[in-house]
Amino acid sequence: MIVKNLEEFRKAKGWSQKKLADQSGVSQTYISELEAAKKQPTVLIAQKLATAFGISLADLLRDEFRAPKCKEVKEIDSGSERSV
Repeated sequence: MIVKNLEEFRKAKGWSQKKLADQSGVSQTYISELEAAKKQPTVLIAQKLATAFGISLADLLRDEFRAPKCKEVKEIDSGSERSV
């Protein structure tokens, strides 16, 4: 699931693997290997990638891809929670 999501989030941002590498601090080679399903990321690497995308680790690991623009944000409004 992370393999598909990683590539989909990267493409949704319009980023190359190099751009993601620059933003996340994860090497472009390692990102390429992740997208090719040759490697599985550690939790630390997955968190770095999620942070670079501006999403939660849960969003990156989600079974169903959701574009970054669909990210749910919880707000407190007059004492009640609502999704925006």
